[in-house]
Amino acid sequence: MAQRYEGRFSPGADGKTAVSPPPPMSSPLPGRARTSVLMVLAALPAITAFFQDGAVALAGNLAAAAALFGGAWLTREGMKAEAAWAARKIARRPAVPRKILGAVLTGAGVALATMTGLSGLIAGIVYGGVAAALHLASFGLDPLSDKGMEGIDTYQTNRVARSIEEAEKYLAAMQDAVRRAKDREAEARVARVVARARQMFRTVEEDPRDLSAARKFLGVYLMGARDATAKFADLYAQTRDATAKREYFALLDDLERGMDAKRETLLITDRTDLDVEIEVLRDRLKRDGLPVGE
Repeated sequence: MAQRYEGRFSPGADGKTAVSPPPPMSSPLPGRARTSVLMVLAALPAITAFFQDGAVALAGNLAAAAALFGGAWLTREGMKAEAAWAARKIARRPAVPRKILGAVLTGAGVALATMTGLSGLIAGIVYGGVAAALHLASFGLDPLSDKGMEGIDTYQTNRVARSIEEAEKYLAAMQDAVRRAKDREAEARVARVVARARQMFRTVEEDPRDLSAARKFLGVYLMGARDATAKFADLYAQTRDATAKREYFALLDDLERGMDAKRETLLITDRTDLDVEIEVLRDRLKRDGLPVGE
């Protein structure tokens, strides 16, 4: 959807504040169209089921349709999980291999559908196996290993994962709430705050020790921003109050500045920790009589 962004010299601007556009939207999920095609194809066995002779054929075709649709849905969810895994420097593999399970269900659906049409168990199994293999070749496997977690405390990473999952719920609630205001500029401003917050999430994920320092932003502040967004959206949808909009935008500006400052502090702390580790190692090398560069 096209959006209009106003800057300092745009018509109707006050000449004081330049509003930068939000970060570009992420590209569509790769392979989404293919999973949509699979979902549509799942309707074919359901339609033909009512033209089959006997209850067994009817049940077999309906089961095939359910399996094909379930396989397509699982595949799409697996692709979302893979995209989230790929976007992070530190990530756990998905707990459930959804794309692999999607391939199994797709194979089972094709087997059931062809078994009825060809009147043969062996033919159905062959077609199902081929369908499952083609599914895996087309969509690939799920991530089967953790990424970037060597030497990281598992307990700390689990705490970070839970905190960020809760923070993501606050961000999703903000985006849902602001749509009620029916104001594109407000939606854009919230999108920019969400992008800033996710930058902080990535910083905390890369060093779970930062969780304690960022906990207020991940919980208290985002919860407050969610509540303020809901109240603003309801009020603005009814009154179109320009003062309320201006005050809400000022709140988002303060939140952005706070997150940027906290993220910078976290990065400085990480650099300080690195410098300390380097100095400790150099001191040990010196005590052992080994040459150390200045």
